[in-house]
Amino acid sequence: MSKAVRLADIAEKLNVSTVTVSKALSGQKGVSDEMREKIKELARELGYQPPAKMKLPKDGKGYNIGVIISERYLDQQESFYWKMYQEVATGAMSKECFTMLEILNHQNEQEKTMPKLLLEDKVDGLIIIGLLKEDYLAVLRENIKVPLVCLDFYDRRHECDSVITDNYYGMYKLTDYLFEMGHTKIGYVGTLLYTGSITDRYFGYCKALLEHGQRVREDWVLEDRNRETGYRGEGFLFQLPQEMPTAFACNCDITAGMLTEILRKKGYRVPEDISIVGYDNYLSPGICSLGITTYEVDIKEMAHEAIRKLIKRMTGQAGKQGISIVEGHILLKESVKSPAHM
Repeated sequence: MSKAVRLADIAEKLNVSTVTVSKALSGQKGVSDEMREKIKELARELGYQPPAKMKLPKDGKGYNIGVIISERYLDQQESFYWKMYQEVATGAMSKECFTMLEILNHQNEQEKTMPKLLLEDKVDGLIIIGLLKEDYLAVLRENIKVPLVCLDFYDRRHECDSVITDNYYGMYKLTDYLFEMGHTKIGYVGTLLYTGSITDRYFGYCKALLEHGQRVREDWVLEDRNRETGYRGEGFLFQLPQEMPTAFACNCDITAGMLTEILRKKGYRVPEDISIVGYDNYLSPGICSLGITTYEVDIKEMAHEAIRKLIKRMTGQAGKQGISIVEGHILLKESVKSPAHM
């Protein structure tokens, strides 16, 4: 049996991208008439056959669900998203659907190359886990032909279905807890505007400070990663202030764990000298031995809500697109104590 001709085979022979081939064969704009005819002619010569889609039942059973995650979220310290993907796969299986994962590499994102899952027409719906670059999202939205759900972020430039945790009130509750424990000098750790969740959590921190009559000190708002690359592994330098607060609210547990170890190396005791809170209730092994007081994200419910939303769209059910917020809860561990002067 001869091997099926792929879009990539046509693209390679004409020295164009698979996106161009896909647009030409599907009648989309963005391809010259001359190139469109060349692509169609070569497709006929090679015997290209577009994938045939089965007629699927209206209850959503049997759908193929694509999942895309950027590789920058899947380094050794970012297994949080692997865990989220596993919950998505489990949730899809419970609905008798199938998942197909594609890791989007840095070059694909920079060059705005569409995922193969979409180019080769393999999926009936798509879930994106973790924020992608805005210009890439814009191109994706222009070309996507299947329902889309954003998981753990929202697309601020386009109206679409999203599922997020309670970033704002979760961090507000954590910071308020620090005040209840007697802290009034509280810093925030997270690179603002790198992701929506980091920034939303910062504003929850600001709300708690405002309610307790405290102002935000710029020198107590610390970056936790390289703004351009997102790198925050071994060797990243936290720019600690000259005058230290008595507590830090960190945008995630990984950052909280890394900061804890940095403070210990500099001679601070955690939590006796400085208290730490994180977010997510996920800490990769080996980062920190201390139990971090945190806001636990309900990953399972978020994943299942994303599946429910996507199935509704794939089965043609009407309804307004929007953001679903899934609440979590505070988990008290070992990283917080009342300030030493109390």
